[in-house]
Amino acid sequence: MTSAASASLIEVTHDAFDLRGVVRLTLNRPDAFNALSEALLDQLQAHLAEIAKSDARVVVIAGAGRAFCAGHDLKEMRAAPSLAYYQSLFARCTKIMLAIQRLPQPVIARVHGIATAAGCQLVAMCDLAVAADTARFAVSGVNLGLFCSTPAVPLSRNLSRKAALDMLLTGDFIDAMAAKQQGLVNRVVPMDSLDIEIAALASSICAKPREAVEAGKGLFYRQLEMGIEAAYQLAGQTMACNMMDESALEGVQAFIDKRPPDWPHTSGR
Repeated sequence: MTSAASASLIEVTHDAFDLRGVVRLTLNRPDAFNALSEALLDQLQAHLAEIAKSDARVVVIAGAGRAFCAGHDLKEMRAAPSLAYYQSLFARCTKIMLAIQRLPQPVIARVHGIATAAGCQLVAMCDLAVAADTARFAVSGVNLGLFCSTPAVPLSRNLSRKAALDMLLTGDFIDAMAAKQQGLVNRVVPMDSLDIEIAALASSICAKPREAVEAGKGLFYRQLEMGIEAAYQLAGQTMACNMMDESALEGVQAFIDKRPPDWPHTSGR
């Protein structure tokens, strides 16, 4: 079911792709290529906060119309220039990007058309990304005299340094296959197979115990910013705690017994 407010800048679809527990958030400014206006950012932040406390298992972020997201709304940004305004705007955007990473549920970007500047940043911040083979990606602010500094943060954590700087310094587009080869997206499929591929990926995640998925996502990002010894210490502690979950004990026992696991009910929080 979809949110009733037709004027909403974020369309919310629960049980998307006919999969229980999958929530789809569709950026809904198609005439503006889903540019991230302040109002859209506010709505996205509110929905993410609500999902974080819900029983959702997977989140999909998509774009309405011809594109995924063209980045910030440049007309809005240019209307009242001031250092305080720009600092506030980019801090607000950063808060949302971090909320995606801190969300307990895995987040999949559904990418078609273009994903540029902060739109490309959004793809990079999602945990996984599936792109149509016609999708294109760029961090093109440098063409306007504005280096895409905030998109550089997740881009440099997805791509190699030289590949990320190539995009950032030239502002050139890369196609979907290049994005896959460089690590920005996971899978590339024809446009008419995009939803099928995302449904298969989401279904695979939903089939796993919630506790393992949530603990694993949290650990993955925390250890990335640590030295190797601290990362191993945190990983070992996380794995030990995970092993005490009913689902892990059942899964290991099922493997020993050579039978399918009978997962405990894990839909609650």
